[in-house]
Amino acid sequence: MTDTNIENKSFKELLRASLKSDETEEWLDIHFNRPVGLFFALMWHRLGVKPNAITIMSIFLGIGAGYMFYFTDLTHNLFGIFLMMMADFCDSTDGQLARLTNQRSMKGRCLDGFAGNVWFFAIYLAIALRLWNQPVPGMIEQWGIWGLALAALASLLSHSPQTSLSDYYRQIHLYFLKGKDGSELDSYAEERRIVEELREKKDVFWDWAFHINYRNYCKSQEHRTPAFQRLHAKIKNRYGSIEALPLTIREEFLRNSRSLIPLTNLLTLNSRLIMIYITCLLNCPWVYLLVEITIYTLIYIYMHKRHEALCERLSAEIQNS
Repeated sequence: MTDTNIENKSFKELLRASLKSDETEEWLDIHFNRPVGLFFALMWHRLGVKPNAITIMSIFLGIGAGYMFYFTDLTHNLFGIFLMMMADFCDSTDGQLARLTNQRSMKGRCLDGFAGNVWFFAIYLAIALRLWNQPVPGMIEQWGIWGLALAALASLLSHSPQTSLSDYYRQIHLYFLKGKDGSELDSYAEERRIVEELREKKDVFWDWAFHINYRNYCKSQEHRTPAFQRLHAKIKNRYGSIEALPLTIREEFLRNSRSLIPLTNLLTLNSRLIMIYITCLLNCPWVYLLVEITIYTLIYIYMHKRHEALCERLSAEIQNS
């Protein structure tokens, strides 16, 4: 979209154009985060600021929020919530600006994911240090190293795999809904090829590093979704592309996938931030860590099982057709 087109369109039209899809956007994003994000996107666009610069800004805001959540008093925690909300608005703004100005890129997508990882690393570390000298509920012993272990468990074994698989499922949904050009469904094989090509070139270290990281990200997603990988291979072998897939099969996938989208949204950003805000204000952030490890993990397992079963069923339909 050109500058002229942006200036000539209404806010409502630009908001619609800046969304990925109504089917994969959360209610809170559609009605709050995206409108605010678009306001900032238009402001930054007029100032000539690029999407990646906004993403970098969000990293510092997220780190600042994490630092504030280390403290137990109300003032610091309210300021932490404010900083985290600003970081979240930046997270909306960079993608919306990229879509409106056709500046979408793999680097931007990777940088956006890296920013989210930095935010939550800062928050989990702050919570662990905050708990260090606090007593475990119902006991006289302090959390100490156990608080750090709980935060590490929540972060590495629960949060990280949950968000990456949820993102993958949303991209798969967009893939069936809008085709290859309408999603960001990338593959480990393609990223591995790019890494090998860059290995032979000079002065491309950062490009190589970005693709190494993204290659590993794609590998993790594909490793956990064997049924979808078989379905995807059958579609490409039988029909050549997702666009050539019979409409009945696409609609069957989308109908079943739509019921899982609320779960993918629950396991991404907004619900976690709301839980962090509440538990930090009540000075019981350990509750968030336990919810992450237990309830969110059960949702993750259920979502994964449902999606794999759907892919197995459609693979059988294609095989027998």
